[in-house]
Amino acid sequence: MTTALITGSTAGIGAAFARRLAADGHDVVLVARDEKRLREQAAELHDRHGVEAEVLRADLAEDAGIEAVASRLSDRRRPVDLLINNAGFALRGRFLEVPVADELRMIKVHVEAVLRLTTAATDAMRERGRGGVINVASVGAFFPRGTYGAGKAWVVQFTQGAARDLAVSGVRLMALCPGFVRTEFHQRAGVPTDNVPGWMWLDADRVVAAALKDFARGKSLSVPDPRYKALMGIAKITPRAAVSRISNNAARPKR
Repeated sequence: MTTALITGSTAGIGAAFARRLAADGHDVVLVARDEKRLREQAAELHDRHGVEAEVLRADLAEDAGIEAVASRLSDRRRPVDLLINNAGFALRGRFLEVPVADELRMIKVHVEAVLRLTTAATDAMRERGRGGVINVASVGAFFPRGTYGAGKAWVVQFTQGAARDLAVSGVRLMALCPGFVRTEFHQRAGVPTDNVPGWMWLDADRVVAAALKDFARGKSLSVPDPRYKALMGIAKITPRAAVSRISNNAARPKR
């Protein structure tokens, strides 16, 4: 029996990871800001799959929240074998339309929390010679889309670099880069998605299934759908200025 810790576990991709890992027999540590939803989720997973479901309420936009989760990841008596850094959010508006305080909060969650939690988890995992981390990024990492895209680009580069550095330690890391996923993500941010074609939408459970397959194969980057893999290939050979124009006309952000 192994234990997985999932941030942002109560909705979207995080909830899909929790369902899948619990169904596969893994105990879970569920992390989010809403304690009521956390407890309801924990009870459901325990009753349905017979796994232990621990609740940890934490706001990763605050130092205290990051420290609480890092402390749990560092607990050698209750090892975490798999960390899913999934917590995140979107901001509506272009650069200079969004308050700097909100931009800094996004960096806190998407960058600082990912760095600190990955560090805490992998330090303990390296001692045991096994373990893994999946950092949820976005295809937005490959397009110039303000703070959101920049933060997700950092997640990809950081994760792949750390994966290389820890390759001989028995600890694996992977950046997951989904496209548009049917979750609460855009609705919570008030981001309109009416102009997103139907074919671009992905199912969260299928994203997770593809991600776990890629993780088991030892990949350090997962783009979990052939359509988005094709788009990434086109983006690589398209001039940067053209990619920027296309990105500016697309719905924002992608996740």
